[in-house]
Amino acid sequence: MDILHKLRSYREEENSLKWEGTFAEYLDIVKARKEVAQTAHSRVYHMIKSAGASEKDGQKVHHFFGGEIFGLEEAIDRLVEEYFHPAAKRLDVRKRILLLMGPVSGGKSTIVTLLKRGLEQYSKTDEGAVYAIKGCPMHEDPLHLIPPELRDDFYEEYGIRIEGSLSPLNTMRLEKEYDGRIENVMIERILFSEDRRVGIGTFTPSDPKSQDIADLTGSIDFSTIAEFGSESDPRAYRFDGELNKANRGIMEFQEMLKLDEKFLWHLLSLTQEGNFKAGRFALISADELIVAHTNETEYRSFIANKKNEALHSRIIVIPIPYNLKVSQEERIYEKMISDSDMAHVHIAPHALRVAAIFSVLTRLKVSKKQGIDILKKMRLYDGENVEGFNRVDVEELKKEFQDEGMSGIDPRYVINRISSAIIRKEVPSINALDVLRSLKDGLDQHASISKEDRENYMNYIGIARREYDEMAKKEVQKAFVYSYEESAKTLMDNYLDNVEAFCNKNKIRDPLTGEEMNPDEKLMRSIEEQIGVSENAKKSFREEILIRISAYARKGQRFDYRSHDRLREAIQKKLFADLKDVVKITTSTATPDESQLKKINEVVVRLIDEHGYNSTSANELLRYVGSLLNR
Repeated sequence: MDILHKLRSYREEENSLKWEGTFAEYLDIVKARKEVAQTAHSRVYHMIKSAGASEKDGQKVHHFFGGEIFGLEEAIDRLVEEYFHPAAKRLDVRKRILLLMGPVSGGKSTIVTLLKRGLEQYSKTDEGAVYAIKGCPMHEDPLHLIPPELRDDFYEEYGIRIEGSLSPLNTMRLEKEYDGRIENVMIERILFSEDRRVGIGTFTPSDPKSQDIADLTGSIDFSTIAEFGSESDPRAYRFDGELNKANRGIMEFQEMLKLDEKFLWHLLSLTQEGNFKAGRFALISADELIVAHTNETEYRSFIANKKNEALHSRIIVIPIPYNLKVSQEERIYEKMISDSDMAHVHIAPHALRVAAIFSVLTRLKVSKKQGIDILKKMRLYDGENVEGFNRVDVEELKKEFQDEGMSGIDPRYVINRISSAIIRKEVPSINALDVLRSLKDGLDQHASISKEDRENYMNYIGIARREYDEMAKKEVQKAFVYSYEESAKTLMDNYLDNVEAFCNKNKIRDPLTGEEMNPDEKLMRSIEEQIGVSENAKKSFREEILIRISAYARKGQRFDYRSHDRLREAIQKKLFADLKDVVKITTSTATPDESQLKKINEVVVRLIDEHGYNSTSANELLRYVGSLLNR
């Protein structure tokens, strides 16, 4: 019953948004809320702006695209600030076709879909409300009813500029239905809907020989000619083309550059003058955002054709490259998986990360700057700290190649290979090695990859594998160390006793024999060397630890090995180094004894409870790390 209740609520909400009144009553609304008379470009810009924005790592993030578009903050910001913002201010940019150009599966279609779905929702709000002449198939702007001679007076009174002429159909209706009395013309509120073809149009190229221009501009209804007597009677014309229906909103051209020339010429007039030709009528005004998307190859071919020069200057190209941040690429895969029927499958930690590492490496270009290899570049792009480099270096790296991210492996390929790994393994769990193996096998079947690229990609799979080896060892290291919690505490207490004696130039008393001894330098160095503390730096490091201990004591807090990040890392690494033999034995013995089995189970439980594994993937991880340590 819950869904039925929600359906009723939805219907009531839709009905509450309906409004109908005369033009005179509509003017009262315009006077109170000028935004109802804004242009299509302005409406889109304010829709994006209304969702809010924030700054992350020096880059503006527009929340409207959040949760759907990942790692393309710079491209999105450029789209908003270089196209939508000036277009909303009625600058000449709005007279250009917006062309999103980028590689397959890079997010172009998703951006357009977000704009369309966003407009549908925004038209239901007070800020995004849209009104049109009632009964008009083109949802025409009611302000077109005001004669050109009175528009200057209207601007002085209302502060709103009117652009466009009344359509032929509404010109006739004004005379025949309303006897020229503009104030009595009925106006209604409209809600944008792609399904109902209100304010949102989509055009897809098909066979040029069979596709008719009427798909864009409408056509004559021959069944009505006998009734109305002429093809030039607007009542005998169906204003049902995509350009007609997209008026006041957004018009999407999928793969626009594949369109036949006769379709593209209509866009010249529509973009520059805000009108188009339909049937035997005067030019028809239309206020709509025209957005198209294509790939780089099609675009290069298009601009190379001299016949298309007139359109070149009427297009603003916004490159939409692949994401180049590993952490964001992971989010793309997580979303694609959550939207699929694979959501029930257990994907072990780091499996998606290694796939993301591989994908991003294929998209990066090798820098010519000294000291930067492709792995460092990948980490810098993802916001990681790399010794010797800062944010300025990152910005310089991004400027080195203008077309970086316009080629490489696309997210769909990765998801296809993950799907293949799941089917091949026939268990509801896959790990990083399964994913890498599947990615490697798929390269031979990828028809568009050259021999040279294939060799590079195989190398990148090797890099991703080595990165995973380190991740896996650290994961097991943490799990083992925490399972040996008492050992970690004992080791730290022992280290701190020696540090305190060293700094205070004291002796240490053996708890068993009572004998006084010098601080155990070998023990202290064996821990400090785990985190790269040099011989020269050991004294300052030890003093820093003592200062931290006294600071905790003053606050009445207990200092433990987790209280100092570097000390914690050193203790974990030292303990793991000491435990390596235990790890080797417990993970590689076919028939472990009872104490070994207990240790394995403790580690498995920790991997499951705190690290996101299930029993299958946890045991696979332990076996793999055991094999790494036995090499």
